[in-house]
Amino acid sequence: MPDSGPAWVVEDGVGETRALLIDGDRVLAAKLRWPSELYRGQELTAKLASKRGTRGTAITAEGRELLVDRLPRELSEGSELDLVVTRAALAERGRYKLPSARLASQLSPVADPIETGKRVHRFPPGMWEDIWQAASSGELAFDGGSLLFAVTPAMTLVDIDGALDPRSLALAAVEPLARSLAEFDLGGSIGIDFPTLEAKAERKAVDTALGEALGDWSHERTAMNGFGFVQLVARLEGPSLLHRFATSRLGMAARMALRRAEMVEGAGATLLTVHPALKAKLRPEWLAEVERRTGRPLRIETDPGLAIEAAAAQIVGHE
Repeated sequence: MPDSGPAWVVEDGVGETRALLIDGDRVLAAKLRWPSELYRGQELTAKLASKRGTRGTAITAEGRELLVDRLPRELSEGSELDLVVTRAALAERGRYKLPSARLASQLSPVADPIETGKRVHRFPPGMWEDIWQAASSGELAFDGGSLLFAVTPAMTLVDIDGALDPRSLALAAVEPLARSLAEFDLGGSIGIDFPTLEAKAERKAVDTALGEALGDWSHERTAMNGFGFVQLVARLEGPSLLHRFATSRLGMAARMALRRAEMVEGAGATLLTVHPALKAKLRPEWLAEVERRTGRPLRIETDPGLAIEAAAAQIVGHE
């Protein structure tokens, strides 16, 4: 891996593309994209389908619908637009948010790490797995406590729990909290429930530590209130890893199962054992791609005793 400073590396998986910002043996940030998803910075052409004031909807030649903001008043429905995506689509419980875009002439080009990062056959052992497991569980442990994440339609909530005294716990949580924001690719509105600190000086100390820890992460935030609550607001580019688990846990688990099948080494056949609910998510074209990449036949067996996330791959003899 690169040792000349942080660099994005990309793993082209089956059913998804994964990216990690790595500095030595540390992961600084992660991103994930599924096929056919529109993504921030993507350029495309679409026809203006509806318009109310400076907002409207546009449809691409493939039938993809986008919300468009800051439209010039002189544009009329039916106009061909050169657009840049500003936010990917978001699936939430009970609703679906269309991707958003603006006119290309209104924006500067944005570098896309998944397009520009260095392609690798596989990440260093454990790096993707650690991020994935933490996002799957919604919990991140640190010395003296843990961060508990919950995704809601309004915001991502973070509860800080532990056995330390309130001031020590709050300060100990700052660094792991700051790291998790980029590791989970979080954006939008984020609410953090710190331990209640009665003394204004203690709240100020946590505010200062949080500001220093988030110095390189573009955002706005409130000062800690008397109940220990802090709100962060950052650019929302698309679904975070936490959002994907909240809205498509089976899809996340299916892709990780295929990664395990691809990564296992040896001669023979690949046996992938999954929970029965996961088998239906394993698309035939994905299974064929794993076989093509590994040069081995792939067999699927089910075990209702396995957790959704606990698919296991091993090499077995040919039947």
